[in-house]
Amino acid sequence: MRKTYIVDSGVQNGSDIRFLLQEVPQELEVQSGGQLITDSDNHAFVYLMDVVDGYIYVQFPKTVWPLLATSLEADKEPVLTWGQSEIQLDNFREELSMLIFNIEGNHNYGEEFSTAVEEAFKEQLSLS
Repeated sequence: MRKTYIVDSGVQNGSDIRFLLQEVPQELEVQSGGQLITDSDNHAFVYLMDVVDGYIYVQFPKTVWPLLATSLEADKEPVLTWGQSEIQLDNFREELSMLIFNIEGNHNYGEEFSTAVEEAFKEQLSLS
């Protein structure tokens, strides 16, 4: 099973958005993976981070979805921080946008998850 790290909060300063991890990754070399998937069972978006022996998951639970929505309007990718480290989340906004438009009205993700995504990202979805 892959190690999952959970984002518990985030901060915004203009278009600079930073998400904070609850715990410091044990892997020494962590790189941006550029791919975002869903975990509909846990109502979360999950960003894949590359590590030496594969990848780890960074989970974005519903508590940080308002900041995820804001990140779609920013002019640069958000940053993930932990301890003294930080890394830009490459391709994050494009992946998130693609996912929310795919989830809209699509109950293959589960009706509860789809409805939660539609509510959290209604402003972004109304722009289409």
